Amino acid sequence: MRLLVRFVGFLFTAGTVVFLVGVAGVAGAIWHFSKDLPDYSQLQDYEPPVMTRIHASDGALLGEYAKERRLYLPIQAMPKLVTNAFLAAEDKNFYEHGGMDFTGMARAAVAYVQNFGSNKRPQGASTITQQVAKNFLLTNEVSFTRKIKEALLAMRIERAYSKDRILELYLNEIYLGLGAYGIAAASLVYFDKSVNELTVAEAAYLAALPKAPGTLHPVRNRDRSIERRNYVIDRLLENGWIKQADADKARKEPLVVASRSNAAHTFAGEYFAEEVRRDIFERYGEKKLYEGGLSVRATLDPKLQVMARKAMAAGLVNFDEAQGWRGPVSKLDISGDWGVKLADVKSLSDISPWRMAVVLETSDQSARIGFQPGRELGGAISKDRQTGLIMLEGVRWTRPASMPARGKALSSVSQILSPGDVIYADPLIKDGNPVEGQYRLRQLPEVSGAMVAMDPWTGRVLAMVGGFSFDQSQFNRATQAYRQPGSTFKPLVYSAAMDNGYTPSTIMVDGPIEIDQGPGAGVWRPENFSVGSYRGPITLREALKWSVNTVTVRLAQDVGMPLIGEYAKRFGVYDELPNYLSYSLGAGETTVMRMVTAYSMLANGGRRVKPTLIDRIQDRYGRTIFKHDARECRGCDAPGGWKNQPEPQLVDRRELVLDPMTAYQITSMMEGVVQGGTASVLRQVGKPIAGKTGTTSDGKDVWFIGFSPDLVVGLYLGYDKPRSLGRAAQGGHTAAPIVKDFMKLALADKPATPFKVPPGIRLVRVDAKSGMRPNPGEGGRTILEAFKPGTAPPDNYAVVGVVDDGGVPMQPGIPPDATNVMRPGGLY
Repeated sequence: MRLLVRFVGFLFTAGTVVFLVGVAGVAGAIWHFSKDLPDYSQLQDYEPPVMTRIHASDGALLGEYAKERRLYLPIQAMPKLVTNAFLAAEDKNFYEHGGMDFTGMARAAVAYVQNFGSNKRPQGASTITQQVAKNFLLTNEVSFTRKIKEALLAMRIERAYSKDRILELYLNEIYLGLGAYGIAAASLVYFDKSVNELTVAEAAYLAALPKAPGTLHPVRNRDRSIERRNYVIDRLLENGWIKQADADKARKEPLVVASRSNAAHTFAGEYFAEEVRRDIFERYGEKKLYEGGLSVRATLDPKLQVMARKAMAAGLVNFDEAQGWRGPVSKLDISGDWGVKLADVKSLSDISPWRMAVVLETSDQSARIGFQPGRELGGAISKDRQTGLIMLEGVRWTRPASMPARGKALSSVSQILSPGDVIYADPLIKDGNPVEGQYRLRQLPEVSGAMVAMDPWTGRVLAMVGGFSFDQSQFNRATQAYRQPGSTFKPLVYSAAMDNGYTPSTIMVDGPIEIDQGPGAGVWRPENFSVGSYRGPITLREALKWSVNTVTVRLAQDVGMPLIGEYAKRFGVYDELPNYLSYSLGAGETTVMRMVTAYSMLANGGRRVKPTLIDRIQDRYGRTIFKHDARECRGCDAPGGWKNQPEPQLVDRRELVLDPMTAYQITSMMEGVVQGGTASVLRQVGKPIAGKTGTTSDGKDVWFIGFSPDLVVGLYLGYDKPRSLGRAAQGGHTAAPIVKDFMKLALADKPATPFKVPPGIRLVRVDAKSGMRPNPGEGGRTILEAFKPGTAPPDNYAVVGVVDDGGVPMQPGIPPDATNVMRPGGLY
């Protein structure tokens, strides 16, 4: 008996020692692994990388920018269906355990022993809390050390944070494939839906992805994806989170994805979105742009943007087609499966409804074409092969413009196309409707250009087209292309003159002029567009109306190029303008954006405006960190609501860069350009419009910039490597019609509002040719002219001086090219 007691005592002692050693070992292990654990308290202030989203002025999504496509969604905003789906798939006991699922760990340990030596990845048994610890604080290293640290962190996290907070972190951080991080982004990427719109089947599929997002690809591994999705549906039913009928319906639902593009989400908005991206990058840097979760409200008007894109593209195409057919994009061997070969040819994705096609066979009357097949989400080429016909009517435009009008007409489609030609085509339109099965041959225009539409009162860019196709060239010609503006610069020269004593009725000489440019520089003889054609004495209004170069040069010579350079800088057209008279004709280089901004200051009465593509920027918490409109609104914050107080007032402290009366005079003169001058095509718009055409030397660029009281539009056309557009190219014939097409649409539902006459302006009826008051009973055309106080023509005149043989008024003893100005009241 004593031996038995001693033996029991020995066992007890030994057990105690072993227990204490074990406890000490566990404690030591915990201490060992705990000393290097990351600080989990950082989860409290965790700010995950969140993508920046850009919205148009109407709230439509314009673009998204991120390295990790993620939208942070609070747990309170997540539907119960979605959270239950993830709990069913990942951790059904999440709300019961303390961070560790010991049953799951035992199951994983058995599986590890069974698979030992098989090179299979060990089965995980991690709870959602453990996954949070791993994803936020540890690495993906496969080792027991990492699992121990993960378990220790999970228990500490459970003590520090609520279950809802842990689940919120998990559902916003987890990677779910296709570049989507978090449930909100994944819902958009896979199904183009918000989380509140997901069906049971869709939520179950997303919940299945954390295990293997690459393996469960919805296209490449559709069957396995559906199997895993249905497993989650079964777990939802088993846990009582959905009804039997819902489960049966969800299992039968096909797995259909509607993936969103990473490109601009508004048609034709690619150049605009990219310019906004550049702006944000310059303001806040790369990290803020791609990870800061900024919410950007852009100035873009999607309706105007589509109008601008269509008008600009049509103008470029019409000009290019007038030059004739240049040939196919490339040649293709059409033997075998032509669709696979054509799918590998680079095509432009942003010129819908144009589609790339290959010519399969031709005859005299038609060509059969096969369209480039699309690609599925996984990258596989679609097996669908679509074909169509190009009839003779669809290729008639290809007859070169240089061919004599009475030359032999195009009589066969095979004269233009042959099998294997890779081309572009779009539906043939007759009487405003597409002809089924028939298409029109297209070619990518060589000529390019840019258009900008702006609100003149705020500088908000409402639409911007930077070229024919962003996919073809990301170079934004609206902001990056520096081109000669030609005669569109003249209104600034005239503005300087109007501010310094001239009036629209001032008479100047349109005649030959020679400018000695200094030693070794030779003599410059500026010419009008119609070389050798002169009008003699002419008012400044008529000179601007017909864009008379010699008058502009004489005006610049009288006013002085330093002053004109100051005006050009004040309006933001040039940073520095050289003091050469040729620059008064627009010989310097600037951008469409700068010119449209300058015209906006003329349109708004002389107030400085700063062009902007962004109205407001908010950080991830909704705080406004940038706002373009800095005007003070007195009375906008009305405590207690409306109580018959005075209307709110906007206080505009922006600098006046031009006398409002001068701005109106120039506007009135440019209305004349539209009503009967070089831009008369704009009369078809049927609304008050002012503007100016421009054609540069050798016709390398053609311009038009015009405006109504609330909209300024400017554009240029030209080759990226400047060369002549041809002898027929003029601003009034080539550029102005494009603006006309745009403004007819943009102003269709707007009233015909006249330009506002500022206080102080006096409207006086004068003879259109002489600029003087008409005598009673005299014939001739008269107009209402705008004069500043004290500058209107008197009721009678005393003309001092003589007239030379050419009818040019002059002072005695002074040659005609030295005095070229006659103002009411005499010759100066």
